Amino acid sequence: MRTSFDFSPFARSTVGFDRMLRLLDGGAGAGEAPSYPPYNIAKTADDQYEIAVAVAGFSEDELEVKVHDGQLTIKSTPGQAGKEEVSYLHRGIARRAFELRFSLADYIEVSGAHVDNGMLHVELVRNVPEAKKPRSIAIGKADTKKALTAEEAA
Repeated sequence: MRTSFDFSPFARSTVGFDRMLRLLDGGAGAGEAPSYPPYNIAKTADDQYEIAVAVAGFSEDELEVKVHDGQLTIKSTPGQAGKEEVSYLHRGIARRAFELRFSLADYIEVSGAHVDNGMLHVELVRNVPEAKKPRSIAIGKADTKKALTAEEAA
């Protein structure tokens, strides 16, 4: 009996683990990822990513973006100050509190965040230190010098 696992929910909450998730991607039904608010994770360049979160109705003051120990947290605290009592006939825009968490891969850093047209954009960049980057080694010809014999060395 073989059990299949779907690793796509992990892909929704991790950034920079592309290769590992492709290797682990499998069959059917694992856990549920948060569905509110909806968000996208995009790879915008070789070493750049963007998380876009739908935050219609929230102001910049009601949103918080933090990074701690490789964990990115996006949180809302909807304010009630200045709200007049309104009787909604239909309420389709949710303004409830939320908290999204994303595990960041090594060397992934948050480079900025901004709100535009009801979307929170969080820019991420992979900054790999030079010592950790792959480097090419030149291949030369074998040394044509004669090896010393025991008599020559003495």
